[in-house]
This record gives sequence, structure tokens and C-alpha cells, in this order.
Amino acid sequence: MDKAWSCLAAYKPPSQDDDLPSVQGCCNDSESSVVLELFPGSVCVFLLSELCGLTAMIQLLCPETYLAALAKTQGQKMQSKILTGNLTFKSLRPPDLSNCSKGELCEYFENSYDLNESLFTSLNDDSVFYKCPDRLRLPLIFYFCHTAVVYVNKLMLAGLIKERVNLEFETMFETGVDEMSWDDTENYRMGGSYKWPSLSSVVEYRRNVRNLVLKVIHDTPLDLPVTMESPWWAILMGIEHERIHLETSSVLIRQLPVEMVTKPKGWVYAPFKCGGRVEENPLISVETQDVTFGKPKDFPSYGWDNEYGEFSTRVPAFEASKFMITNGEYLEFVESGGYEDEKFWTEEGWKWKVYRQSKHPVFWVCNHSCKGGCGADLSKYSPCHFPNSGTNGVINGSLTNGHSREVINGGEKRTYMYRAMFDVLPLPADWPAEVNYHQARAFCAWKGFGFRLLTEAERNVIKGKKLETTQGIDGDIIYQKKPKANINLHYGSSTPVNMYPANELGYHDVFGNAWEWAEDHFNGLNGYSSHWYYDDFSSPCFDGRHNLILGGSWVSTGDEASKFARFAFRRHFIQHAGFRIARSLQLADKINVPARMVKDEVFVLGVGVEEKEIPDADEVEYKWVPTTNYHYSYDTEDSLYGIIELEFGFRDTFPHNVAQHCLSLQKKYQCGSKSALWLGSGAGRGPLELTNVFQNVLGVDYAARFIDAAQKLKNGKALSYKAGNGEQKTAVMSGDYQPDRAIFKQLTWIPNEICDHDMTIVTFMDRTMNAKAWLARLWEVTVKSGLVVIVSETKEWNKDNLAQYFGNNLLFKEAQDLKYTSKKGEETLQITAWARK
Repeated sequence: MDKAWSCLAAYKPPSQDDDLPSVQGCCNDSESSVVLELFPGSVCVFLLSELCGLTAMIQLLCPETYLAALAKTQGQKMQSKILTGNLTFKSLRPPDLSNCSKGELCEYFENSYDLNESLFTSLNDDSVFYKCPDRLRLPLIFYFCHTAVVYVNKLMLAGLIKERVNLEFETMFETGVDEMSWDDTENYRMGGSYKWPSLSSVVEYRRNVRNLVLKVIHDTPLDLPVTMESPWWAILMGIEHERIHLETSSVLIRQLPVEMVTKPKGWVYAPFKCGGRVEENPLISVETQDVTFGKPKDFPSYGWDNEYGEFSTRVPAFEASKFMITNGEYLEFVESGGYEDEKFWTEEGWKWKVYRQSKHPVFWVCNHSCKGGCGADLSKYSPCHFPNSGTNGVINGSLTNGHSREVINGGEKRTYMYRAMFDVLPLPADWPAEVNYHQARAFCAWKGFGFRLLTEAERNVIKGKKLETTQGIDGDIIYQKKPKANINLHYGSSTPVNMYPANELGYHDVFGNAWEWAEDHFNGLNGYSSHWYYDDFSSPCFDGRHNLILGGSWVSTGDEASKFARFAFRRHFIQHAGFRIARSLQLADKINVPARMVKDEVFVLGVGVEEKEIPDADEVEYKWVPTTNYHYSYDTEDSLYGIIELEFGFRDTFPHNVAQHCLSLQKKYQCGSKSALWLGSGAGRGPLELTNVFQNVLGVDYAARFIDAAQKLKNGKALSYKAGNGEQKTAVMSGDYQPDRAIFKQLTWIPNEICDHDMTIVTFMDRTMNAKAWLARLWEVTVKSGLVVIVSETKEWNKDNLAQYFGNNLLFKEAQDLKYTSKKGEETLQITAWARK
């Protein structure tokens, strides 16, 4: 104790301007500050016990100091437990792919890896990793490991590694969930009874993957520029994928009980105000003009598939708010009773609000125990209660310039505060309101006739003067050394909407601070194509159920903070996302709004086709465009009738003849009969005909209508369909087969979980969006000495063309033409058989 007292005696308290940790309690501010500043966490607890007295602690006379010391202790333990690199919240700029070194790529990778791990040091103990902050997401342990798994999976696809690190982990942590609605069954993919690995084993896995990626970077020749045809694209894909999850995991952690997290060292919240209060948010008008957007393929940075291509349109005159809508403005909406008035909500939005019993934005905190959104053992937790202390851990800087308000909400008196990442703070009136699409749209309706969200085209207009992409990386904000925007983790929170200067048009925060919801459905641009390393990154979301978010947020780094970034979420999702209001300036009976809406009817298993609700459809004319996901545009009722007729409408049908040929190959090459995989299973006849020989048969198709039909046929139901000649017919499975041996799944890729098949059959080569993405994994899901059979209606997928995709993994065995009957008469299939080495 003598050392502690001598330190205290010599200690000079910091001035109010010093950016040092400061807590209340103990004997005085100076004593608590010096103890927290000078001593490690475990010593902190002991010293504070001595200084304040154990009795004082028991009587809670100095709770904030004591809790801060405990938090410091726990934070140090978590850092040493989970970090495989360095603790940091300083994000690097991406490398210039036209002129970068291995050293720069290595540094960028390690920074990405470090940032993600550092975020998870905020969790107070091991048990928090197994909590579900959102009932529709998986436990946090999944996301902590998932990003490392993606590196391995992509490096395998690119051929940069030949062996996996841990197949069990690379299966378990491969795929998350994207539920279809806000009332889906909790964790339907991996329920609460699922046994997750220990935290220590996950940390060890992350350490092994870090070392593996570093070795790959060291060993792989670097040819510049790095383009999407380069195997290096897989490394960059893993890096940028990790940075996406840095952001989405931060949203999940922010939804945890505040008692379960501690603000890590180096995490800095922004000031609540910048100068005076933002009292007004005027509308700024923009004249009619043309706009073109999209990322050129030769731009020297990594990009996700949906960014590429180009879209041009005329944007009619409009006006939009100078600032994003603030918490203060949204509070007026809530205070007025508008939030509780159904007339301001879309039908979909009101259903969500009622189901969630939502009374205010998710990151607002009141004192009325509102229903929370956590899952599993946190399902009854309410975030709406005020903690004993407004802060949770050591606060950097002064946050006393926020405020809380008491308002009447639904007849109840409520005081609102604000959930920052790790603390409950006074409600920052000048920060952007973070809401989902439904909440944003309700505010627009409350503001008056004609108000709506910006469209993607309009948002590209308000960005102002654009630097030409021919200038290289200098034309993208994420490469600027000191960008005038709240991006790249400069702060660990939003900032006041007036903190950064307006652009030449007068708009603030056109980049960063918070994402902005757009009216547009998510869709590819003209010329869209997926990348075979990640075929289903964007395309499953081109369904009319996902809306665009644009502009990036304070935690957006790398490609997410790029001027080209386009992301999307379902309309009920919560992210660090807000909005600004807009209004067309046309005088017409029906206003032309340049929002791209997906016109295709997308069939969802178990749901069918849901009618699209389009806000203000009577007053507004939108741009209705086809989905750029070929799988969705193919999956129509006419296609279903066509596939059923192909399988049941003739004597020697396509799937019957293919199934019989494959059974003869199985017998000829003695490849085993435990399991068969049929990719392109259609209405299911082919896989069902294999069940007399194979003990297990998995039929996979991307078309939901086909899988729905296959499941019905498997269960003995008859299917009515319209034949090509217009005649109504009925299809039913007959003959000798064993339906209990067959399973049908809708998949848009080949996951690790469908592995170890004696025979893999592919029959949809001529109707897939990216055939290479499917071919690349065939060898790995087939057992050694097993057979891969490729069936094609064209000559494109012959022996020579396929060999370039299979490399040394599959050995050609034979090729044969096979006849079958269709509505066109007799046709010929080309079949090749390959053996797994």
C-alpha cells in the first residue's frame, strides 16, 4: 500500500481537457483516476478495496470505480485469451492493387484480422460468446470463427492451398442465416441445443488460419495488377469479408445486455455536439440531370460482384434533407404519437412493429422494459432499463453534452437514453437516428405527402462532383489520408450530423456516419455477373425483399467505405443505418421516381409467392426491372411445368435415362453405394430412381419451385401441370423406389456439409448462372475412388472444357452420348464420367 499512496501523493490530476480515463467514486476523482491509469486490473481491484474500504464497496458507496476496475481486469483477461495478434482500432486504407507489395497486402490482412478480434475483446467472459444478441442470428461464437473459415474455403477454391485446416470447423462455421421474415423460427439452422466448440479451440483455429494466410501471401508469386481473375482475389475476398463482419458483429454486440460488455482500450466515442444544436434540417433542391454509376472492372481495388457493371438514368428534379434525420427529429415523431399511428406505416412495416412490440428505435433505451430482440437464454431480456451507471468501463473524453428527454409515448411517460456500443448514454440529439427501413418509411409518411427515402440514382447525384475513375485510387474516398467523413473507425460511434463539412451541393455525410436506406430493391447493375469464388454473395438478395443501403457508416472500413459500396438488408434488419428524406419536384398525376424495383415473382419454400407492397403506388411510378439473378428469373411456373413434363411426360425421359445410366456406371466402376448427390435434381424423379441402389440420395436444386415439387412427389402426392400442347396432365411417382432414402434441398452453392458421396451427378450445367462455381467443388464432395458424372444438353461441357476446371483432382474415365425423348422428339445428351483421385 505504501507504493500506492506514494503514487497518489505525487500524482497530478488531469485537466478537464486531458483525454484520460475518468470515473467517479472512491475517495475522490484523483485517487480513482490514478489507480485506474497506473495499475493493471487485478491490482486495481485490490487497491480500490484498500483505498475505499471493503465496507464502502459492500454499501455501494463507490460502485462506478469498482465496476470500472473489475471491467479493466476482465478486459485484460479477454485480450490475452482471444487475441492472436494485436489490440487495435486503427484501420488501414486498402492497398492499391495496381501497385502494391506483398508487405502491404500482409499488413492489410493482419490489420483486418486484428480489428475483428479486438472487437470481441469487449465481451466480458467466455459465456457471452455463446449468447444470441438477435433471435434471428446465430451466437457470437459463430461470427468470431466464421471469418477465418471463409479464408480457408476461398483459398481452397482458388487452389492456393491443397489441404484444409479443420474440416469440422470449416463445415460448422461456413454459413450463417438470412431469414425470410421477422417472425422466422429462432436459429432455424442451428438451434439452441447445438453444441458449439470451446472458445479456446476457436482461438487456436484462428491462430492457425492467420499463420496459413501469411504463409500463402509469402509463398504465392505476386503479379500486378491484381484483378478478379487472379488467385490473389481470394485472399482479398477473405480480407474484405472479415471487414464486413467487423461491422455486422458490432451491430450484434451492441444489442447485448450492456452488463455483458466493456469498452476496450482505444475505443473512442464522438462528441455529442459540434458547436450549436442542429435546430433545422432544410431541404436542398437538385435540378433534373443524368447520372451514371457502377465500378469499372479495371479499378485497382477489391470490389464485390454487385458493384460492377453500369447503370445510367435521368433523375428528375428533387429535394432532399441537408442532414440525415437526427435522433432529435425522430424524437419529435415519437413524441407526437406518430410512431404509434398505423396510418404512417406500410402494411409490412406495421406487422413488424406489432410483432416486435416496438415503441422506439432499437438503440434507444427507455425505462419501461420494452420487448427485446435477443434470442435463446436472452429471449426475455429487455434492453429498456437504466443501469446504475450511465457508463460501462472507462470513458474517453467528455460525454456530458448529450441529454435525455421525458416524453409521452402511447399515454406513458418515457425517458429516452441511447445505447452506444458499450454504454448507455444520454440521447445524442444531433447524431443520426439509426432505424430500419420500416421505421424510416413511417417517418417519411408522418412528414407529409410526397416524402420518401432517396433512390440510389438520387443518392449518386447528391454525392456532388465526382473524381474520374481514371485517376485511380485517388478517386475513392477510402484512399484519402484525412477524409472529411466519419468512416474507417475514426470514431467508435456516430458523430453529430454537422460535424463534417457539407459538399459543394450543401449536403452533409454523403459518405459515412451511418448507412442510408434507399427506396430501391437490391439488384445487380447492367452487365452483372457473379464471381465463382463467391457465386452467391449478392444474387440471392436480388429478390425484391432486400433494400439497398448506401454511403457507409462510422465502422465501415475497406471496400465497405468505398464510393462504390452497395449493400442490402431485409427491411426489418437493424444496422448502423439511418436515412434522409426526399421529395420529387415534378407536377404530374403520377410522379416518376427513379427507384429500381424487382418485378419478378420470387417463390419461397414454405411461403410461396408473396405480393409485393409498394409504398405510394397510386401516386408514384417506379422503374420495374427484371432481377439480375438468373436463377430467380428461371424459377417460374412455366419452368416448373416444363421440368415436370420433361421428367414424366414421355416414355424415355431425361431423368429416367440418366439415372439408369448412372446406375450402370456405379456397377461398372464399383464406386460404392452409400451416398449419391444429384445437382440439378429438378422435380425429383432422377434422385428417387437411385434409391433402390444408393442408401442415401441428396437432390439439390437452386429452384425453389422444383424442390417443392420434388418433396411432394417423394411423399406420394400427384402434381398437376400444363403440358407443352396446353393439355392439363398429372405426374406421380410410380414403380419401385424408396422415398425415405431421398432428401431434397434448395441450395445456391455446394457447402461443406454435403460431402462424402460415392457418386455426384450434375444435370443443370445448361441452366446455372455460374457453372464454374459448382464445378470447382465437385472433387471435394466426392469420396476418393468415387465418380463424378456430368450431363449436358450441349457440346460445351465436353471432356476438354471440363478438364481445365478439374485439374488433377478428377481423372477422366469415359464419355458417351445418351438418347432421351422430349416434346421436340428424340434428343441427345453428352455424358462424361470422372473418378476422384
